[in-house]
Order: sequence, then C-alpha cells, then structure tokens
Amino acid sequence: MTWEAWFTLAVVMALVAVLATERLSPPLAVLGAAITLLVAGVIEPEEAFSGFSNPAPITVAALYVLAAAVEKTGALERLTFRILGAGGGELSDRTVLTRVLVPTALSSAFLNNTPIVAMIAPNVVAWARRAGRSPSPYLIPISFAAILGGVLTLIGTSTNLVVSGLLEESGSEPLGLFEITKVSLPLAVVGVGMLILLAPRLLPTRQAPSEGIREGSREFTVEMVVEDGGALAGKSVAGAGLRNLEGVYLVGLERDGSMRAPVGPEETLEGDDRLTFAGNVARMLDLQRLPGLRSAEQAHFPADTQAVTRRFFEAVVADSSPLANSTLKDVGFRARYAGAVVAVHRAGERLPGKLGGIVLRPGDVLLVLAGADFVTRWRDEPDFLVVAPLDGELPPRREKSPIVGIVTVVLFATVAFGLLDILEASLLAAIALVVFRVLTPYEARQSIDLNVIVLIAASFGVGAAMSASGLANEIATKLIGAFDSAGDLGLIVGILIATVILTELITNNAAAVLMFPIAVAAAQQAGIDTHPVAIAVAIGASSSFLTPIGYQTNTMVYGMGGYRFGDFARVGVPLTILMIVVATVFIPLSWPL
Repeated sequence: MTWEAWFTLAVVMALVAVLATERLSPPLAVLGAAITLLVAGVIEPEEAFSGFSNPAPITVAALYVLAAAVEKTGALERLTFRILGAGGGELSDRTVLTRVLVPTALSSAFLNNTPIVAMIAPNVVAWARRAGRSPSPYLIPISFAAILGGVLTLIGTSTNLVVSGLLEESGSEPLGLFEITKVSLPLAVVGVGMLILLAPRLLPTRQAPSEGIREGSREFTVEMVVEDGGALAGKSVAGAGLRNLEGVYLVGLERDGSMRAPVGPEETLEGDDRLTFAGNVARMLDLQRLPGLRSAEQAHFPADTQAVTRRFFEAVVADSSPLANSTLKDVGFRARYAGAVVAVHRAGERLPGKLGGIVLRPGDVLLVLAGADFVTRWRDEPDFLVVAPLDGELPPRREKSPIVGIVTVVLFATVAFGLLDILEASLLAAIALVVFRVLTPYEARQSIDLNVIVLIAASFGVGAAMSASGLANEIATKLIGAFDSAGDLGLIVGILIATVILTELITNNAAAVLMFPIAVAAAQQAGIDTHPVAIAVAIGASSSFLTPIGYQTNTMVYGMGGYRFGDFARVGVPLTILMIVVATVFIPLSWPL
C-alpha cells in the first residue's frame, strides 16, 4: 500500500477508537479526521468538504423540519396512542416492540426510512416518559426495523437507488421495484422477529436526556378536560392509562358540577369531564400532549396569531400583587396579563378544585402560557417576585396537523412517482411548513440537529480519503480474496462482509459506491451475472447494525435514547450475522450462480 493508504488506515483506526471510547463527540471526531487527512495531503479541499454540498445532509436537514412540524402539531400522537395506549404499564417490552416495529418496517418499504424514524421515535420517547419507562429498549430496534424495511423495495432507501443507477451506468439493467424483495423480505421478517425476541434481553436500560426527574420536585395542580368524542371518552381511568402515569396523579374528577375524589380505576370517563392532576411540572407538560385531553384553560390560551411565539413561564406571586388573596377569575388574569395559567404550585399543599376558583397566596408558583415578551413585561413589576422562562414542550397545535398530513403525503407521492427527487421534495415541504405558519423560520432553524448534519457531511471526506488513497480497494480485495476458495458463494459472502465493514467506517451510500466496481469486476472474472453481486452490495451497505455512525437513522436515535457507542453492537452483531446467512441463502435461490 502507498503511504497515503497507511496514513488513512491509521486515521480511521484512531477515529473508531475515539468514537468507541466516547472521548469526543461524533461530529467533532469525524470532522477532525477529515481535516487531518486534508492537512496531510491525502485529499484535496473539494474532497474533504464535498459532503457539505452533497444532497444527503441537506435532505436530512429538511426532513428534520418536517419531523419538528409533526411533533409540534401532534400529528402522530393519535397513532401512537392507538398502538400503545396512554400509560402502557401493562404492556411487556416484546408487546411494545411488536406493535411498533412491524408498522415501522412496512412503512419504510415505501417511504424513505429517515423521516419515518424522525416521526416515530420522538412519539415513542414521549409515550415511554408517560409510562415511566426508559425509551432505550425501543429506539435502536426502531432504527434497525426501519433499515430492514427500507431494503424491501427499490425506493425504500437511497442506497438501493444508488446501486440501481450504478448498474444502469455499467451497461446492465437497473433494479426493478421489487427485485430486491426476493432477498430482503425473508431478511426483514426474520430480522424483526429477532429484534422482538432479543432486544429486551440484550439492550441495557439507559437514561435518556428527557428523563431524570428528581424525587421531591415541586408538585403542581392542573385541570384537564376529556374531549367529547375523543380518544379517552368512554374508557375507564385504568383503560385510558391515567392510573399509573409516571410522576402525575389523578386526584379528582368533576362531572356536572359534582366533584369525585378519589377516582377509582374502573370509573368511566365521559366527554367534558374535568380531571384534576397533581405532579411534577415536566410531566404536566407531557400531559398537555396526551390525545383525548385538553387543558381546561385552553379557551384562554394566546390567540393563534401569537401561538408561534408562546412559551411556558414560572411566575411567583408577590405580597403586593393583585393576585394575592384573589382568584384568577377575580383579577381577570387572561386580559390583565395576556396569558393563561395552566397549573399552580403551593409548597406543602395539594390544591383542590378549579384553578380559576383557587384563592392565591403570596409565594404560589403559576405555570403560565404566554407570548415570548411575558418575561420582559412583568419581570420588574410588583405583581410577581420572579418570572422565569421554562423549558418544555408546548401543547400541540392540533389545528395545523391537517396541513402537515397533506404536505407529508405530497412529499412522498412526488418522490414515489418520480416527479421530484427526495432533496427537492424535502426542501419544498420544509418551505411549505413555514409558509403555512406551522413553524416559524426560527423554529425551523432550531429543529435542525447540526451535530447530525456535520457528522454526515464530514463522513464523505473520510470516504473520499479511503477511495483516493486506495485503502478501500485494498481492504475489499483482500476480504474477497479470503473467501475466493469457497467459490461463487464465497464471493457473495466476501462482498457482504466487505460492504458491511465499509458501511460502518464511512456511510451507506459511500460504501455502495466504493464496493460496486470491485463487486462487478469480481463477478465478471467469476463469470456470473452482475445483479446478484449488486444485490449483495445494496443489502450490505444498508445493513448498518454495528455502530451509530454508519446509517442516518442510527445516528438520530443515538443521543435520543441516551445510548453508549457499544450498545448498537449488542443487538447488531447477531442481526448482522443473520443478514449474511439469509442473504447467502436467498441470493443464489433468486439468481442461480
């Protein structure tokens, strides 16, 4: 090998070591590796930073905007609620995985798997938080199921499209829409079954960033109304999942002016029932997003024209405040302060009854939903001792969810029918969401995870160095040669293993591009058709189950589930072995070698 190849190998090994030991953040480590290779002269500047002009990271950024719109409007919460219920304490991990992974894999066959994970994963995290569970047993399997589903058809993942285009460019027929399904369908069925069976045993319980609510934290009182004809109406308290919500307690139910407390688990909920909950403020904010419930103060929320700038604040009632020894109704809080009180906290006391009828005392803490200027208007006034913005999810803008649904359907339809490519459709969808005021430009910018974008873009530089230095060709050729004695079947196994290794080192599309010419050359030397080796490259490049950096969906759930680098390999190693075995069996059956 040339010195450039040896140097690149050393940098790649150091990169993997740094990522495995988590000494640096993944985007910083990958970007540092690309810059090191640039400074050493292995690659030119246009190669090192080619990823920043590549469609892949730009597409992912646009899809983050779509995912943010789905989250803020609660567009998938009703589906998640139907699949998992509100509480979920009675469901085993395998039951949860069965209900989530099957639709994830099926939808990923026809829709790009990256936005599928971007839409489903946050809702599963929210459900797990309400149920008092860690989301870590579910997020890696969701990513893996989306990967398995994406390989089912030509349009399920961009990698299949890349390989099909390379086939056509080499003079062969491109892949048919369902040609790869002959191998990937049994792989998806067995793979999802393995995830359901093994993931609960192999994955450790991690604490996600959204968890970690401290014991003894302040208890607020909040009123919610059961929506007439909504998801909870007609269900019992236990059946609606309101009995064992983590960090939140149902303390009373008011119906037709009559208060019932305590509320039994068999009590049937009716439309317009007013439910009083007590619990931690963070869990109160989660409660605002539960389908079938709405805040009793929703009528007093800021008008829709201000909805895009509203947020939560904590305000402490001062001794000299007009609120002291008065009720919210008496002082006309909505008109006076241009906000709505969602919950109230009083030290050492659980407050009963309607919020509007509670006689407030100095020191009471109000959870206020108001415009962004609330803090500047009232911070220095005598009404409140303290006014502080509070981080937390806002009540969903459900009135905007039809717009999100239409934009999503149009996006995928235009891509599926070949009217636009995924980049163009994603950018138009992101712009439409801002134009129709589902998101503000600021919210759209904030929704993009720059760490993921930098990680994806920088990985192209590392891939370019492996190609330019000859390292990728050396590794792949030696691996294929090691299996050459096993004949044509050994050639398929060698291509699968080499492609999997390259995918984990760089990215799925880059691995496909690097492996394809080597695989075709080997097939021509062996005198076999190019389609089976192309299928092997496509499946191997998409089957990234060993690290969080080989595939975009793995990277997306990496931080969301609080995972460590090695957690992916716990389930990924047996799944990768399964992929190689299934592909080795079904490729020769579909295309005789």
